[in-house]
Amino acid sequence: MRLRSFVLAVVSLVSCTQFASAEDWPEFRGPTGQGHSTATGLPVEWSSTQNVAWKQAINGTGWSSPVVSDGRIYLTSAVRSQTGPQLSLRALGLDAATGRVLWDSEVFASDAFIQIHSKNSQASPTPVVERGRLYVHFGHHGTACLNLDGQVLWRNPDLKYPPVHGNGGSPVIADNALIFNCDGGSDPFVVALNKTNGKVLWKVDRTTDAAKTFSFSTPLMITLNGQKQLISPGSNRVCAYDPKDGREIWRVRYDGYSVIPRPVFGHGLVFIGTGFDRPTVMAIRPDGQGDVTETHVSWTLSRGAPNTPSLLLVGRELYMVSDAGIASCVDALTGRMHWQERIGGNCSASPIYADGKIYLQNEPGLGVVLEAGKEFRKLASNALEERTLASYAVSDGALFIRTEKHLYRIQAETARSQASP
Repeated sequence: MRLRSFVLAVVSLVSCTQFASAEDWPEFRGPTGQGHSTATGLPVEWSSTQNVAWKQAINGTGWSSPVVSDGRIYLTSAVRSQTGPQLSLRALGLDAATGRVLWDSEVFASDAFIQIHSKNSQASPTPVVERGRLYVHFGHHGTACLNLDGQVLWRNPDLKYPPVHGNGGSPVIADNALIFNCDGGSDPFVVALNKTNGKVLWKVDRTTDAAKTFSFSTPLMITLNGQKQLISPGSNRVCAYDPKDGREIWRVRYDGYSVIPRPVFGHGLVFIGTGFDRPTVMAIRPDGQGDVTETHVSWTLSRGAPNTPSLLLVGRELYMVSDAGIASCVDALTGRMHWQERIGGNCSASPIYADGKIYLQNEPGLGVVLEAGKEFRKLASNALEERTLASYAVSDGALFIRTEKHLYRIQAETARSQASP
């Protein structure tokens, strides 16, 4: 391994302090919520037949990303009734080694159909798995907790709001709280549920002057100077909240709505995307109080900024891919561009980092592997030839990729041979 790859792997390992297990991928964007994996030996090349350990059809539709824990995969799906308007919102558990569906449980049933965006689904938020429990979120339809055999332990269907284009943002865990954004067509709010019983711990209204209040971002938990902060982007502003009680710590204003990217954090900076109509990446120092728009924004960048995919921070390099399929690498401390190249296709999935490589997935199903670094080097382009909007999961030396109809386990043949008894 070259020196640079070794240094990047060490940086990744040090940053992954929240790993429940080196092999787990327990939430959207993995154990740190920032798209990092400590895995080595992941495949660089694959296709619909090459390096496919298994391929499992998934009933219904959904763009939630898979999560993996202790040899099992969990995801959500929405199944439309063939005889009536009823929608069945479901959670599934699969065996990670074989792809076999172990259980498929209905969590909510609804007749309340809404118009969703063509790139959305009725099951887009990614689940969270922690300590023998699976937390699933279906936006305005409700939130629930299951055990890992598919039995529903509690449901909370009471947090209603008017969704626009459907649901998208995923929940996060902070100590005893399950927290998520509810940014609908009016009166947006952030809420924390008691993860033990689903009851509301706190709920705070977003104060925003945005004409369009709907957004779809997933918060990020960070710790700064011993204090936990929940970084939560929404329309026209990003706020940091105290996860214990929802108290606002600081905020930064911008012009943007339908905000989707999940923040990342490093080098004492929070990096966010501002959404439509003109996406901008902002680097913010999170050590302020109150409105810090004029004092704590270190730099901004619009060229190549994404509307949908989250950012990826590796060492001092910040990577991004725009919805139009243009990948960029910039200096995280200054925003100075290192390179910008077209990888092709439109992109919605968020990139990940593993073993010195950047993995990207575009909507037509092309997986692009880049060498991490200040110079652009494409290692491979890999076509699954199925529509793909969900983001990767990584576990046990394999990539898990959800397409429109299937879930794939992508793993190098040599790794599968070594794992065989």
